[in-house]
Amino acid sequence: MHPRRMKLLCLPCAGASATMYLRWKRHLPAWIEVHPIELPGRGERLGEPFIKDFETLVVRLCEEQATRMRGDFALFGHSMGALLAHGMALRLRDVGRPQPRMLFASGSPAPSMRDPQRFAGLDNDEALVADLHQQGGTPEEVFASPELLRLTLDVLAADYRLCRGFRYRGRPPLDYPLQVFAGRDDDIESERLEAWRREAGGAFSLDWFEGGHFFLRQQEPQVLAAIERSLSSRLAEVPHAAPAVG
Repeated sequence: MHPRRMKLLCLPCAGASATMYLRWKRHLPAWIEVHPIELPGRGERLGEPFIKDFETLVVRLCEEQATRMRGDFALFGHSMGALLAHGMALRLRDVGRPQPRMLFASGSPAPSMRDPQRFAGLDNDEALVADLHQQGGTPEEVFASPELLRLTLDVLAADYRLCRGFRYRGRPPLDYPLQVFAGRDDDIESERLEAWRREAGGAFSLDWFEGGHFFLRQQEPQVLAAIERSLSSRLAEVPHAAPAVG
């Protein structure tokens, strides 16, 4: 058993809910406490309105997750979730809150290298369905059920509006390790992934996995093994955090 514990807060990709990380609770060792984060408007928060502004959502998440973000913790996000995780990391630093031990950015171009055309034309159901098929990762039963498909498209459309509203502001790099995960068959160019390096003041690494945009499902054992190695190494390097005050 690992002598210390690490909380891993996981942010979902566009169109998804916290359930995409539930399997990780069973497959990661007990010393890694997996905390899937549910965003408003989906899953257990289905009755809440979507938050339309990126910075507003980041502030809300930092407030809601404040108790978990004490002591040893790390942030993980896939696709849109990577952008949100990075936004939360910056927000925590700006307001003088405890800092994560690591940031994992998966399946996402760097904030400074986002493609402004990525979401062009994705403003109707037909285009959104085509995008779901292209990205892969959506179970066939979703397409077969009008009710599930309606829910998925509503969430996806709201998340794409959120991403369209994101504006990059050059900020000083983070002073802890940043690890990027990417799929070899994803359509994100390598230079957009390498650009995460400028956000990292500490160690930076880019790990490639077989598969497309949802390689983290296709290569789940390898992804989880990489997370476990990195968090174990990080705990060995950093002294135990002092208890948060206030």
